[in-house]
Amino acid sequence: MRNRPARGATENAVSNRFALPSREADGDWLDWRETVDGAEPILRTTVTIEQPRTIIARNTSPDMPFDRSINPYRGCEHGCIYCFARPSHAYHDLSPGLDFETKLFAKPDAAALLRGELAKPGYVARPIAMGTNTDPYQPIEREWRITRECIAVLAETNHPLKITTKSDRVVRDIDLLAPMAARGLVSVTLSVTSLDPVIARTLEPRAPHPAKRLDAVAKLSAAGIPTYVSISPVIPAITDHEVEHLLERAAQAGAKGAYFLPVRLPHEVAPLFRAWLETHFPDRADKVMAIVRSLRGGRDNDPAFHSRMRGQGVWGQLLATRFAIACRRNGLTGGHAPLRCDLFRPPAGAQGELFS
Repeated sequence: MRNRPARGATENAVSNRFALPSREADGDWLDWRETVDGAEPILRTTVTIEQPRTIIARNTSPDMPFDRSINPYRGCEHGCIYCFARPSHAYHDLSPGLDFETKLFAKPDAAALLRGELAKPGYVARPIAMGTNTDPYQPIEREWRITRECIAVLAETNHPLKITTKSDRVVRDIDLLAPMAARGLVSVTLSVTSLDPVIARTLEPRAPHPAKRLDAVAKLSAAGIPTYVSISPVIPAITDHEVEHLLERAAQAGAKGAYFLPVRLPHEVAPLFRAWLETHFPDRADKVMAIVRSLRGGRDNDPAFHSRMRGQGVWGQLLATRFAIACRRNGLTGGHAPLRCDLFRPPAGAQGELFS
């Protein structure tokens, strides 16, 4: 396996889980560049416009604290090797590996679709989650601004919102989020998995430096926005030794609470993760996977509801105990406060706007 600078996955095998045909080189001279002169192919990020019919995704998972979400983008340039959204790229006959990080999809009509769905008769407001699949503040949000446009619609209609991100770019939208927070409509969670810049650079190659994320926690908290820290996923023998220090730094930054999840390796994520281990941590790859299997009932992944979020056995209990003690020690005992749903007002339709 090769280490590809600024990318997370080390390979780009195409999934055949959906019986789709394997893709072959198209004959372009760039396909043969590496063979001819030994040069490493440059993996450029491309963005394809997607035009869905709806933008609010629904779920009935019993272990998820929300029943609806918005994903402005498919794929994620952050390139987190553990990302459980990677397998979704296989639906497009694309690899959950490097394709997931480089062949992105954007939904520029998301805000208009959202406005239309919120205006439907009988719509009942419940918190909408952003950042549950791919990161809404990944690098392309700088130009596309789809996340900000969606937040503006939610702010206008007093709709509750939960954001999860590992990007400090979220502070750009404090002007929208702070007034929402004052009305009890929003909370933000920053994901910080390691304070070690070397580990972070290989684990999440295009995500902001951990110090920037903690600075974002401080800025959001200072603006009155309820802010939390997720140290998910915890990877045994690689990041688990940082649990206590991460929680200490989160408390210092002003976080109201914290949570964690042991690493999950669904579908194509497992072989990608193993290849990443062999490339970056060959000295402990077997140990890591042995502990992961201990956490997951003897398998690479446990897909069962509830247990998939906690981990099993001695290692699962140890992580949970350490986390609980560190949270108490640092005052991170605040859970997510309920967001208000009673303030929601549907967006005005074309007829209503004529008389406003």
